[in-house]
Amino acid sequence: MTAKNDKKTIRAWAMFDWANSAYNLVITSTVFPAYYVAITENAKTGDRVTFFGYSFVNTALSNYALAAAYFIIVLMLPILTSIADYRGSKKNFMQFFTWLGSIACCSLYFFKLDTLEVGVVCFALAAIGYSGGFVFYNSYLPQIATVDNQDSVSAKGFSYGYIGSMIIQIVCFVFVLSPETFGITDKSFPARLSFLLVGLWWIGFAQIPFKVLPKGTAKVNNPKVSVLRGGFIELGKVWQQVKHMPLLKRYLPAFFFYSMGVQTIMLAAAGFGAKILHLPTTSLITIILIIQLVAILGANLMSKLSSKYGNVSVLTGVVIIWILICVAAYFIANATQFYILAAVVGLVMGGIQSLSRSTYSKYLPQDATDTASFFSFYDITEKLAIVGGMFSFALIEDLTGSMRNSILALGCFFVIGLVWLIALGNLTKEKQPI
Repeated sequence: MTAKNDKKTIRAWAMFDWANSAYNLVITSTVFPAYYVAITENAKTGDRVTFFGYSFVNTALSNYALAAAYFIIVLMLPILTSIADYRGSKKNFMQFFTWLGSIACCSLYFFKLDTLEVGVVCFALAAIGYSGGFVFYNSYLPQIATVDNQDSVSAKGFSYGYIGSMIIQIVCFVFVLSPETFGITDKSFPARLSFLLVGLWWIGFAQIPFKVLPKGTAKVNNPKVSVLRGGFIELGKVWQQVKHMPLLKRYLPAFFFYSMGVQTIMLAAAGFGAKILHLPTTSLITIILIIQLVAILGANLMSKLSSKYGNVSVLTGVVIIWILICVAAYFIANATQFYILAAVVGLVMGGIQSLSRSTYSKYLPQDATDTASFFSFYDITEKLAIVGGMFSFALIEDLTGSMRNSILALGCFFVIGLVWLIALGNLTKEKQPI
């Protein structure tokens, strides 16, 4: 069994974020949204596309696809994580989802308007691979770091992710910005090449954590007990423990509601810039790179602030900033304002993600071996938040014809999350403060 706070193990763990954050940046945040909007808008049909015979607003369709992908993950993960703990196979599941996501990314190389259905399906499969692998990755945190180091280790993971994704983003940026330098005449090729490179980067660097991270230990070796039944047994045991954790029970609703806003803004920001402000791909990539750079600072800053003021207090302040961001985004009118708002988003984006994960980890029994099952509740909460956030974002745009109304509605989710955080803060004053 690997000792906690081992530097080699922590670096290897953080390298998984380095590997898969390339998907999060290029596919969900920059190149893919811009490419998707560009190939699905034309003078004849406007911004509407036909998907398996049904007509959708183009950006609404991609948001529906993401919502569907995360809903599938919500249905799968409770059982898979329980089986992983029961059989000690969480690394195997982590590898499976990573291969699924990376192959789907590589397949997007063939995505053009005449292969819209296949492209959208691969887009959804990549999201399933990314989110599925992340739950098992997150579950290693309490296993590799002690409570006093979990904030900094969590921040390290996100920092590695931001740095790694920026490197591959810059490589893709070179092809997108200056295709003629490489003799590229097909305008769609630079974007499609980016999708292929992301898939290769993802699976390539993921081999580092796969080699170093410890394997799980099976709880029983009784062949008479089926894997599925054992998974349900494990899930039931964890649920019984969660019901008797008052801090965790209050934290999860808070996390759910503010994550509806955070995750949706992260996934929809590039589409908003391309469609509402008509920003070119080069500007979108530049903005996202700014967000990534500031997010590294934000993740480490929030880690330091939490050690001084406590996790819940810092999270409360950050959620208030997110509410102000939603209001500002509703009125945004030009690229300069978008740049400024993007910098603020970057500062609080890295911080809230890193601190949310470490806060949850601190609420868990630190001697627990069923970390994948425990973290399934965290990741299911996050994925349900994405489903609800993306679906409501797409639906409001579909009904009102404006993304601005969708952005404003997200502010309501942050307000509800803020109320739960305040209630949690009052409870932590009575118990051990975090």
